[in-house]
Amino acid sequence: MKVLTEEALRLKFKNKLPKRYVVNSNVLVTPSARQFLRDKNIEMVVEDMVKENTQDDNKNRNKYEELEIPAERIVPKYISYYSGGALESKPEHMTQIYGNKLVFKDDPRIIFRGKLDSLQSKIIELQVFIASKNIIKLVEDLDEVLNYTREILKAEVLEEEFNIKSLIGLREEQLREMSHHPKKYFRVDHILPNYKMGEVLVGLNSLRSTVREVELTAIKAFRKDFELTRIDIIRALNRLSSCIYIMMCKHKAGLYK
Repeated sequence: MKVLTEEALRLKFKNKLPKRYVVNSNVLVTPSARQFLRDKNIEMVVEDMVKENTQDDNKNRNKYEELEIPAERIVPKYISYYSGGALESKPEHMTQIYGNKLVFKDDPRIIFRGKLDSLQSKIIELQVFIASKNIIKLVEDLDEVLNYTREILKAEVLEEEFNIKSLIGLREEQLREMSHHPKKYFRVDHILPNYKMGEVLVGLNSLRSTVREVELTAIKAFRKDFELTRIDIIRALNRLSSCIYIMMCKHKAGLYK
């Protein structure tokens, strides 16, 4: 079945707008294409009705509207997120962002999702290494971090509010406070990363910096002019970074033994 999109109409009527446009009854007209015709005051008629109308134009002048296919019945397989145009198949350079809506694979939101996926991989790799050191409590905390990261991704994909308020037993305000004052809570100074601090701390620090990178891609993905549309996700990533730094301080203080 052929599909008539808004993009096709814009190209067709680039130089001149007609008063009416004839569409074959076998053509699927997208909702955005219908709206374009309405906005331009172009009457859309079905081809089969044009033939009938030649027999008695006065008698059937109102049948065009009666035969117009309700827009809600039209469900294209894929829709361009950018233009609203319908697509019968998914191009290799595009991917689904919400439902059947397609975007380019380098869309900032897709890049953000990819960074979250990479972060999960790093968490699991670190868990494997730390498990070999038999630091079980730290592995368990990383498991909670992993689930937290997955919930961030879920909230973004489903366009839901991120609601988890605690991590490794600490509330948001505790994560912020403890990460800023490690001497007070863990009796260790702020950690200045270096190769001498050992493999576990190096691994955790690498994870912390990766979270910072994810946060930057999130800001780029959800920034519109000077506002952010997903403050909840930005805040969640900020707290995640604080959490991993706290885990570094706890390990240095010997609290995972």
